[in-house]
Amino acid sequence: MADLKPFTTVLLEPGIYKQTLRINQPDVIVAGTDRNKVIIDGEVLRSNGIVVTSDRVTIANLTVRNTLLNGVLVTGMSDDSGGIAKGSDGYHKLDPKEFPPIQGFHITHVTSYNNGLYGIYTFDSQHGLIENTYTSGGADSGIYVGQCKPCSIVVRDNIMERNAVGFEDANAGPDLWVVNNRMVGNRVGATFDSDHQEAFVPQDGAVIAGNLIADNNEKLTPEQGKGAFGVGLGIGGGINNQVMANRITGNSSVGIGVAAVADLPPLDNQFTGNLVLGNGTDIALRSTKRSPDSGNCLADNKAESIVPPGWAAQGGCPGADGAIGVDQTWTLKKSPAGIAFTDVAVPPEQESLTDPLTDLAGWTVEQLPVVDVPAIKVPAADLLSRFSAFG
Repeated sequence: MADLKPFTTVLLEPGIYKQTLRINQPDVIVAGTDRNKVIIDGEVLRSNGIVVTSDRVTIANLTVRNTLLNGVLVTGMSDDSGGIAKGSDGYHKLDPKEFPPIQGFHITHVTSYNNGLYGIYTFDSQHGLIENTYTSGGADSGIYVGQCKPCSIVVRDNIMERNAVGFEDANAGPDLWVVNNRMVGNRVGATFDSDHQEAFVPQDGAVIAGNLIADNNEKLTPEQGKGAFGVGLGIGGGINNQVMANRITGNSSVGIGVAAVADLPPLDNQFTGNLVLGNGTDIALRSTKRSPDSGNCLADNKAESIVPPGWAAQGGCPGADGAIGVDQTWTLKKSPAGIAFTDVAVPPEQESLTDPLTDLAGWTVEQLPVVDVPAIKVPAADLLSRFSAFG
C-alpha cells in the first residue's frame, strides 16, 4: 500500500489479509467488496491494521481485528516506520509545527474488534467523518478522537460496545460533533478529557447530542485504565461542551459525571434536554478548591438524582457561575476484573455496502455533513439495536 499513487482506488476481494496496510498518499480509497468477509488480521502480532498518514483518504466496507494497538489509525504524526500516536511508541508527544494535521479522512462501514488499544483512532487530524462503524473489544476505547483544534470532525451513527470505553476524546475540539451513536455495554460509555501530557489542553467545545449511552456495566470487557466502571458520560476538566438530547440510562455508577482533573476545572458545559434516568446517580458534578467549577448548567433534563442537589436550582443555561461542586462526590461502583481483549466475543455481522465504489463516489472530505444540532431529538431506546450484540 505504501507504493500507491494519489487518486487511487483499491477494491479488496473477500479474504483474510495478514498484513498492515499503510497509506501515505493523498486522495486514496481503500474499500472491501464485503464488509464482513474482507478482514485485515493483525494476528495479535502487528501493532496496527490500517495506518493512514496522508490527506483525504477513505477507508470503507471491511473488518480489522486482532492488532496489538490500533485497528485503524489516522494520524499526522509519522516516522520512517509509519504512523505514530499516543501509545504507538511508548509516548511521543505531538508537536503541531513538526507534524501538521491530516486534512480530510472518511471512515465508513468499518468493523474493528479486539484491538489492544483503539478500534478507530484519529489523532492530529482534521476535517473527517466517522460513520456507520462498529467497534468492540477495544482495550482502551472503541473510537478515539484526539488532539485536534479545531477538529471539524463528525462522528455519527456508530455502534460502540464491549470496549473499556466506547468513545474517547482527549483535548479534541471545538467543531467536533458526536451525534446519534450507540454506546451500550461498555465499561464506560464516553469520556471527554483534558490532559496536560498532550497538545491543545484543555478539551474544548464538543457537541454530544442524540446518543444512546446505556447499560455500561459489561464485565466481559477489557479493564479500563483508570478503573472506572458503570459510567455513562464523563467530562474530566473539559470546557464549553454542549450535551443535549441524549438518552443516558442504566449506568450503575453515574449517568453524567463532571469533574476536575488536577488543576483543570470543568467550565461552562451545558446539559440540556437529556433523558438521564435509572443510573446509580443520574447527574453529578465534582470539583476541588484547587480547581473550582464555574458556568456548568442544567436545563430541561429528565433526571431524578442530581449531585449536588442545589445544582438544578441554579437556573437554566447559561448559568451556575459559582463553584457549586467543590468537594462533592458520588458513589462509583467497584470495577470487576476484566478479560483480555483477545477474549471479547466476536461481534455480529454488520451491514455492508452493496456497491462501495458507487456509494463512495459522491462524497468529498472537503464537504462534511452539516449537523442540524437544534433538530436533534432524544433517541429511542433501541437506537441501532438491529446490529448490536445487545439488541
